[in-house]
Amino acid sequence: MSDLPGPGDVVDGFRIGERFHAGGMGVIYRVTGPDTGFPLIMKIPRLGPGEPASSVISFEVEQTVLAALKGPHVPRFVAAGDLERQPYLVMEEVRGRSLKEWVGDGPVPLDEVVRIGIALATALHDLHQQEAIHLDLKPANVVFRPTGEAVLVDFGLAHHAHYPDLLAEEFRRPIGSAPYIAPEQVVGARSDPRSDLFALGVVLYELATGRLPFGTPTTPGGLRRRLYRDPTPPRALVPALPEWFQELVLRCLEPDASRRHASAAQVAFDLAHPDQVTITERGRRRRAAGPLTLLRRWIKAAGYEPAPLALPSTELSGAAIVLACIATQHTNEAQFEAIRQTVRRLLSLQDARRLAVATVIRPTPELGGSSADETAAHQRIKHLALLRHWAEPLGLAAGQVSLHVIESGDAAQALVDYARANGVEHLVIGAPPPDVPLRGILGTVATKVALEAPCTVTLVRPPGRR
Repeated sequence: MSDLPGPGDVVDGFRIGERFHAGGMGVIYRVTGPDTGFPLIMKIPRLGPGEPASSVISFEVEQTVLAALKGPHVPRFVAAGDLERQPYLVMEEVRGRSLKEWVGDGPVPLDEVVRIGIALATALHDLHQQEAIHLDLKPANVVFRPTGEAVLVDFGLAHHAHYPDLLAEEFRRPIGSAPYIAPEQVVGARSDPRSDLFALGVVLYELATGRLPFGTPTTPGGLRRRLYRDPTPPRALVPALPEWFQELVLRCLEPDASRRHASAAQVAFDLAHPDQVTITERGRRRRAAGPLTLLRRWIKAAGYEPAPLALPSTELSGAAIVLACIATQHTNEAQFEAIRQTVRRLLSLQDARRLAVATVIRPTPELGGSSADETAAHQRIKHLALLRHWAEPLGLAAGQVSLHVIESGDAAQALVDYARANGVEHLVIGAPPPDVPLRGILGTVATKVALEAPCTVTLVRPPGRR
């Protein structure tokens, strides 16, 4: 069908309103129809004479992927029209500010970049957990709800592991937006969720510096340069940026996906806890690589072929954030060792797993008590040292473990909130003592956490205590 409907026309019960957007692949209208409780838009692909076949394929892809997704980070799917008669997609109109508006204001203050990055990484992790990869992440495809959640839009280039990848079957060339496309997409690989992390790194770089790390290449050769060339380090452009931020961004932009963060949840975690980011040469870098290094990389890139991956959710299970809850106010070495053994076993399942070790202490007034030992700073240092002492026998690399002292009068709620805010997938905590009566058990911190945590919880008791 080549003719597009106009304002006032009715298509399958949906009345066409104003034209909301017109792009190369289709036209978007505001529409009214059955009461859904939220505003609607209709997306109609361009299928007239001279339009590329990719318009049809992208329409099929978006219809399939969007209908399979749910949650606050994607538009709600409502209806789809028949491809032969009148193709269309009706979905929620997400009303909020587009990320593209922030990019136009760049460089953006660091605290704002961090807030945006956490929201965007959280949205990507939710998408990847549903077996989908966006593969066209860019500022124009992100909208922020008034409540702060990032919403990913335009799934025409996406891949869902449960459905055939029509774009990969039909095309043997890079598909995506040139400034943001990952190196593995350049060579035709479309099944790695870490491709979205590369694009996320480009977005963070662009927000913080006002520039694109790889420019806007227009040729295949220009796209392939990101397989071996470094971008200018962000701190060389904006010296005020901290080393931890450069470390994180350049890690996202690694040509080899295995050298990036293992999941979007880990990116969000590092953005939220910059003091826990391990600084390597990446964070201290002041200039791009020299000619000899580029030559070695170019030779390696000539034979670059990404390794095949399992389902996105399977890959993410190996990149889980494990939270060990340690009651540093008490001395129970047997309990501490039992938790340590359980954590060691969980971490041994996959090298990419990250460990967060946390304790909850009662809030301390900033001015502290009557002695130096009672000051808020001293209390925090003391408990951090206890957490470090607990974690040392695990022998983990600096970038694999982080330590957190949380001040709260409600330990159980503080741990549940921490797990929810940081994408924790497995929480380990000491079980209540066996001699506590049932009524008492129901009120313990461990029991409350087990009942309310948004993740898998393992209650640990020392051997011999049942």
